Amino acid sequence: MSGQKSDNETPDTQRQQPPECCPVNHSLTESEIASDVQILATLGNDTRYEALRLIADGDEGVCVCELEPTLGVSQGAVSQALSRLFSAGLVERRKEGRWRYYSTTPRAERLLSVLDGTRSLDTDV
Repeated sequence: MSGQKSDNETPDTQRQQPPECCPVNHSLTESEIASDVQILATLGNDTRYEALRLIADGDEGVCVCELEPTLGVSQGAVSQALSRLFSAGLVERRKEGRWRYYSTTPRAERLLSVLDGTRSLDTDV
């Protein structure tokens, strides 16, 4: 079979339209969806999620040097996790001398709070 698509096949990037009988819409733009997916993908890794939790529990920011032994991964893995968290807008960083300190953003704090709330729903059953 060749790699060509027939006229009635839909490319992967094109969304199918719902049937006229039951239109379903949401109010999110494609940019908002992409942003949400980036956040969820960032939190979908054990090291990044645990690093975010550790940073959220810190008082005046958490130094990179404190995360490596606690997470039990290499310094490179910690740096990569922090870079992804920063790119997703979940942590802020400040430099003092040769050290960088990380703290959570308001968005990260709200997300973690929502996750905590959903976990408590599981125990209410």
